[in-house]
Amino acid sequence: MTKLIIVDDEKNIRLGLKTMIEREFQDQYEIITATQGAEALEMYLTEGADIIITDIRMPVMDGITLIERISAETLPSGQSGRPLIIILSGYEDFEYAKAAIHYQAMDYLLKPIRRDELFGALSKCTEQLAKRSEVVEQLAITETYRLQVQIARLQELLQQRDFTEKDTEAWSKEIGFDRYRLPFSVAVLTYKYEDGSRMKKEELQSLAKHMFESVGGRLDTCLLDREGRVVLIGGPQRKFAELSLLADEKELDGLLIGVSQEGSQLTDLAHGYKQASASLSYTFIYPKTRLIWFAELPGNRPFFAIPKEEIRKLGNILGTNREKEIGPMLHQIFRIDQLANVDISYLEAVSKQMNEQVLDEVFRLYGEASVEVIKLYRKVGDLSNFRHFHDYFRSLEQLLFNLDAYIKEIRSAHSEHGDMREAVAYIENNYHRALNMAMVSNHVSLNYSYFSEAFKTYAGESFVTYLKKVRIRKAKELIGMGSLKLSEISAAVGFENTRQFSRVFKELEGVSPFEYRGKLFVGSERYTDREKFEDEE
Repeated sequence: MTKLIIVDDEKNIRLGLKTMIEREFQDQYEIITATQGAEALEMYLTEGADIIITDIRMPVMDGITLIERISAETLPSGQSGRPLIIILSGYEDFEYAKAAIHYQAMDYLLKPIRRDELFGALSKCTEQLAKRSEVVEQLAITETYRLQVQIARLQELLQQRDFTEKDTEAWSKEIGFDRYRLPFSVAVLTYKYEDGSRMKKEELQSLAKHMFESVGGRLDTCLLDREGRVVLIGGPQRKFAELSLLADEKELDGLLIGVSQEGSQLTDLAHGYKQASASLSYTFIYPKTRLIWFAELPGNRPFFAIPKEEIRKLGNILGTNREKEIGPMLHQIFRIDQLANVDISYLEAVSKQMNEQVLDEVFRLYGEASVEVIKLYRKVGDLSNFRHFHDYFRSLEQLLFNLDAYIKEIRSAHSEHGDMREAVAYIENNYHRALNMAMVSNHVSLNYSYFSEAFKTYAGESFVTYLKKVRIRKAKELIGMGSLKLSEISAAVGFENTRQFSRVFKELEGVSPFEYRGKLFVGSERYTDREKFEDEE
């Protein structure tokens, strides 16, 4: 609703105007009244107003003085522009008219007030307010767009590494660098809860901005980077330490801060962002440190080669009753005794290698474990899922213990009966088909690689050798029946051709199928030389 103040020292006029307006413009105006200018001014400063209808001659403060004071005062909170003025007067005095013109009054009405003139003046005010509202809205949209573009360009600038003089001039203009107060520091902040989850970025941005300003920090810019972290640019630098202390007081343990060295040039924004990001990354190593200054980071950290062989050995011992070795091996691989001086990139590379060489390989060989193990496996796969390194290390160690027990359980279960008996039964019933290990492992729902090892442990020989023996055993039974040709027997037990059949038969029995049959049926002439020829081929 439109806020309207009616100011007149005559009660009948105040109430009469209010009644006329409310009847003509139902629910359009929120009307309050004042008896003189000082009272009206206080109302305006407290509540604001869109339109003021004021008499000229009043005690304490007249109408012209009221208009002068309103023009000089700061706009009240929420007020987008000066109120529109309609002046009332019972005197045809040119001086009053001149004052009304000077202060850009919307209209000058003579008493007694005519309804049509009053309503016409209010309509003009309503139209003017509508136009003003459109302008304000358009300006707000334009300003919002300008700020969005500025932030987007600043986000790009933070990623820059090389600058030409021409680039520097363009960037400076686009991000409004001339308004930055020098020197400044760049801080990068994130918030991680104990379970490794992050605070919503918009919530974190609002929190960081409010806290920095509450400790008296000078904030030039607050934005989100491409990783959803908050970037604060401002100073003085000690205020970032006060921000960290405030977070401690409020028990905001998950607020982590990296702060750059001070800068005074546009290029220092990009350098500072890189420094602050590096500083923030090292809060991962130091669990009791909320804020790290770039200036305090060790300059030359030793370079360590990725221990691929040690990681491979760790994977190999899983499921072999050597669980006591897991912890010490992990300590050695991650160089826990040197952790304070380890480069964060080393931990990231070792974690990646651990995922590929151990964790992924275990699940490739043995399939999926329990739901809880799977959840932990997925979490451990990414360092960013943890607030601090020791959280990651404990979870990884626990996962390896779980996998060790899981592998032992699977090996025990499969070697003790179960799936392997089912696999053997399947071979016995399907040896005559074009059978292979993939078909059988799928039948018993086991990983191909694991099935190969488990079958060999159970049967005492490889899958291929076992299948050959089953087929030759069945072939010998058919030969003993004496009613089928060797070519028919070869096809009946699953061989592709008689040549392969003869080769495998001789490999396992020491004689060819033809010779074997001859020994069974000595003196019989029912088998032709052609079969002998096919057998020898």
